[in-house]
Amino acid sequence: MQAQFDRFHRYAELTAILQGFAQRRPELFTLESIGRSHEGRDIWVLAATSAASGPASDKPAFWIDGNIHAAELTASSACLYYLHTLEQGYGRDADITRLLDTRAVYVCPRVNPDGAEWALAERPKYIRSSTRPYPYDEEPVDGFDIEDVDGDGRILMMRIPDPNGGYKAHPEDARLMIPRDPAEAGGTYWRVLPEGKLRDYDGVEMRVNRDKQGLDLNRNFPSGWRQEFEQVGAGPYPASEPEVRAVVDFIVRHRNLCAGVSFHTHSGVILRPFSGEPDENMPAEDLWLYKLFGRRSTELTGYPNISIFHDFKYHPKQVITGGFDWIYEHLGQFFWTVEIWAPVKEAGVEGYHFIEWYREHPPEDDLKLLRWSDRELGGAGHVAWYPYEHPQLGPVELGGWNKLEVFRNPPAKYRAREVARFPGWLTWQALTTPRLELYKAEVTRLGEESWKVRLAVHNTGYLPTYVTKRALERKVVRGVVYGIALPDGARLVAGKARFVGSQLEGRASKPSLQAFLPNPDLAGDRGQYEWTVRASAGASVTVSARHERAGAVERTLLLA
Repeated sequence: MQAQFDRFHRYAELTAILQGFAQRRPELFTLESIGRSHEGRDIWVLAATSAASGPASDKPAFWIDGNIHAAELTASSACLYYLHTLEQGYGRDADITRLLDTRAVYVCPRVNPDGAEWALAERPKYIRSSTRPYPYDEEPVDGFDIEDVDGDGRILMMRIPDPNGGYKAHPEDARLMIPRDPAEAGGTYWRVLPEGKLRDYDGVEMRVNRDKQGLDLNRNFPSGWRQEFEQVGAGPYPASEPEVRAVVDFIVRHRNLCAGVSFHTHSGVILRPFSGEPDENMPAEDLWLYKLFGRRSTELTGYPNISIFHDFKYHPKQVITGGFDWIYEHLGQFFWTVEIWAPVKEAGVEGYHFIEWYREHPPEDDLKLLRWSDRELGGAGHVAWYPYEHPQLGPVELGGWNKLEVFRNPPAKYRAREVARFPGWLTWQALTTPRLELYKAEVTRLGEESWKVRLAVHNTGYLPTYVTKRALERKVVRGVVYGIALPDGARLVAGKARFVGSQLEGRASKPSLQAFLPNPDLAGDRGQYEWTVRASAGASVTVSARHERAGAVERTLLLA
């Protein structure tokens, strides 16, 4: 089955699509389940690499995931589109061919299959993330439940005439509800509510119930995890949820991973760490690289690259922790979150702040969005108000912004265009990872049955073998491991059968040629090790060099 990018795929279709990649191109793709969701669905990861050039485990690797949040369905589409690009491009596109010949890419299109199924149901329910009840498994006895009350497959808004309402009709288009002026009185006003029903309504109070499914899987990762009173939705303990635990276990086991991208929606930005600390707390070399990569990401995708802490906080006094930036915080792997789709920008609004706009903005921006919906979407982005007899409130009107169609995800006509922004950037980013290659392997005769064996390797990647200074601080990655295997009857006279050498630098963070002081290490990308072996002429030894993140080199040498 082939993916379609103008619509979203439910779990069975998604599974068939991923199986299709592995069946059509088994030399490139391998599918595995890395665990099961709360409701028992497999969490699929497709590994992409050329089997002819070696196994994925012997190559530097790049992680891509999506759809950890239930209704952020375009994130899955972005992952599928990249897999489609790899399949079509291998053997035709030079960069993709080089990528799959020299690196591995692990793609998890839907971290949260349960939540996505709820969002894609005929009568959908939109929750933040996991479908597991948390913190209590009980239904509310009163309050307001957000739901699709008229069964049309959409969750819109409800409006009720109310002299004390906070909204009024836009003077240029009465369909549009805009905030009432702070000192205004004497007009026609409306109380605007989410579409839903009330439990035990007393005719006065209306409080929205929190979803019984109160988890946010992207607050359940180990780094910076905080309890519920500090970080809503974080779960009872780090990686408590099966979806997060499956991802964490996979990444920890796959020590060849160097970096990762997590797809979300929406805002049209690429986010970088830190989420809970200012830039000055980051190692300078890592920050320089993040900014360099950020400039390139904007060139390739059109999305700005910004700091979570400095530019993307939901509240100026609060920080976000427990997210997937865990891979940088704990493991020292480069990390980016992509928030796909910028509807506000699409409508012609410029110079807005990614978060603050959703709290407050001028009515003119709403009018631009409405006109864009009429012009480009045939009005599907904003539903004209229509009467409905509500079981508790009596006559109301349903309508307003179709948020799943316009804000949470791109409308169908834009989906392929949006996800097509990323393959070039993902490939470029993955090709910056370190790569261990042979520099020299030689044998020198010292005597009748005495030999000097030397193996020299170099890092041909842009990044150093350790990837980030954060990884060195955290002591999570060791240097190049050199080894030798001897034939029967041979013995090692000097050198160790296994030796852990130094890290190898890449081409990153090189000073300009106008710098005051030259780079003191002119060959930091190279490393070597020597052995003295006693063995008969004509025997063979096998020497190897391996780095957890940069791959492996092995050569068999004839003692002659």
